[in-house]
Amino acid sequence: MGIGNDHNQIHSMDVNSESSSEFHCELGSFDHQVFRQFRALSATSADELLSLDWISKLLDAFISCQEEFKVILSQNEADLSKPPLDKFVTDFFDRSIRALDICNAVRDGIEKIRLWHKQLEIVSGAFNSKQRNVMVEGQFKRAKKALTDLAIIMLDENKEAGSVFSNRNRSFGRPNKGKEHQQKTGHSRSLSWSVPNSWSASKQLQSIANGLVPPRAHEISATNGLANIVYTMGFVLVFVLWVLVVAIPCQDRNLQVHFSVPRQFSWGTPLNLLHIRIMDESKKRKNSVGLLKEIYQMEKSINLVTDLVDSVNQFPLTAEQKEEVQTGIQEVARVCNTFKNGLDPFERQLREVFRKIMSCRTEGLEILGRPQS
Repeated sequence: MGIGNDHNQIHSMDVNSESSSEFHCELGSFDHQVFRQFRALSATSADELLSLDWISKLLDAFISCQEEFKVILSQNEADLSKPPLDKFVTDFFDRSIRALDICNAVRDGIEKIRLWHKQLEIVSGAFNSKQRNVMVEGQFKRAKKALTDLAIIMLDENKEAGSVFSNRNRSFGRPNKGKEHQQKTGHSRSLSWSVPNSWSASKQLQSIANGLVPPRAHEISATNGLANIVYTMGFVLVFVLWVLVVAIPCQDRNLQVHFSVPRQFSWGTPLNLLHIRIMDESKKRKNSVGLLKEIYQMEKSINLVTDLVDSVNQFPLTAEQKEEVQTGIQEVARVCNTFKNGLDPFERQLREVFRKIMSCRTEGLEILGRPQS
């Protein structure tokens, strides 16, 4: 059954109410916005998919949907604490607090990329010379050492307990000693302002996705359609978090998080297409530390320059060798420039997502806690 049919059923129950008709137009507008945002994202070219620019658009889409969702909640305060809607809303806010951990883990992933970027800059800088056509053995030794250090850092991805990222002391959130943190604990759950070594991105994602099922017909009618809206926003949250973990190196990341894209909603079509495209990309890059397009470009440039540096065993270089090395270093420089210009805006946007999630949750819980007249 499509979402439009659900709304027609609900509308027929209250056909004489003009305000009800306007209300359901609002709900339909929200569904359409989700569809429109993700249709544009799903239609992107293969070159842009999973790039920093594309993920920026994904986060923009999430923020836009989240803001409209928050407006709908605030306009229907009286209904939020009534069963069965209260359970849908409470479950959504529980997913939200868990989502903050993912945001912090992705921020840590950005720090990893920054560390790789620094090593890449050393590789590129090793060949910076006033005499551009002169390449000496010392330059190759510096580049080799930087490449070796970079390889060690990236291999350490699977040994994170002993790596430089095991002591996490930066995040978007601040300690909150509220009861909810004391009451809800578990293997895959961490405090929202830190991600300990035992934490797992894939398990946290799975815990957020678990129990996220479309409302049944009687729940839709009992909530005047609001249950569909809460479910839709919950699924958008899960999907966006999944893309972030897929793209960015996170602690214990795994693409095989089990969730099904619903087909009965209009927005299910573009989300399903995106899911298929991203999974196809993952099959091509099974051993990648992250599916971010710029990480793929970095990996290619590292392999290219490593092969070139290793192939040089005597000096001076031939003109052909110089040209090949210069081409490889230019590729490294392009990747460095992309990271230099793209990581800071990405982190700021991720911080904004964190704040929007927190703000929506805080305001929603305040509404739920108010005595109803």
